[in-house]
Amino acid sequence: MSIKEPRNYQPPPNCLQDRTILVTGAGSGIGRAAALSFAKHGATVILLGRTVEKLETVYDEIESAGAPIPAIYPLCLEGATEQDYQTLASTIEQEFGTLHGLLHNAGLLGQRTTIGNYQAQIWQQVMQVNLNAQFLLTKALLPLMKTASDAAMVFTSSGVGRKGRPFWGAYAVSKFATEGLAQVLAGELDEVSNIRVNCLNPGATRTAMRAVAYPAEDPGTLLSPEAIMPAYLYLLGPDSQGISGQSFDAQ
Repeated sequence: MSIKEPRNYQPPPNCLQDRTILVTGAGSGIGRAAALSFAKHGATVILLGRTVEKLETVYDEIESAGAPIPAIYPLCLEGATEQDYQTLASTIEQEFGTLHGLLHNAGLLGQRTTIGNYQAQIWQQVMQVNLNAQFLLTKALLPLMKTASDAAMVFTSSGVGRKGRPFWGAYAVSKFATEGLAQVLAGELDEVSNIRVNCLNPGATRTAMRAVAYPAEDPGTLLSPEAIMPAYLYLLGPDSQGISGQSFDAQ
């Protein structure tokens, strides 16, 4: 069932049944909503994030809902080394055997200022989390995902990653790079693996990052993270087989 707009997807109750999916930044915001939604629809979710307490809260919510028992993997993307990602891949292989899905959700906003005033340290920090960590995590997990009969990878994009906007600095640049990374990867995997790769722009969503970026905005006018989950369920589930190298909007 291929559809043109993932946001219009009407997910069957068990659309992610028997799938193991890793979500970065799973402790709050869109990552938390995705983890809960994936579990509700049958997936075993690996909760990756830097704050154990937040991950434990999501874990408890999933468990109390009677969904498949998730796993917690604490990791700080800013400081993680290539070996740390290899260790993660080995752990997933030992515990689950394979990996069907990867949602690159974690990200940093950085500064909202001009390029001329942007602090170099913060620039590097944003690029490390939003881009370099995605590359290292992807590289480490690719061999494992190739063992799945059907696998999907979703990178989180942004409107400012498609058309540059003043004062968005490293965040915008990192999202442009994310789109490029996904396109290169999708092309390389096309017809030689069962992995599809797509980008998804959440749009204006009621999250803490959005509140920092737009402090004067009324959050009541925005969709909740839960409301945009159909697109995520589609791109990480089997109904999107054959869809790769695309960039979609979640709303």
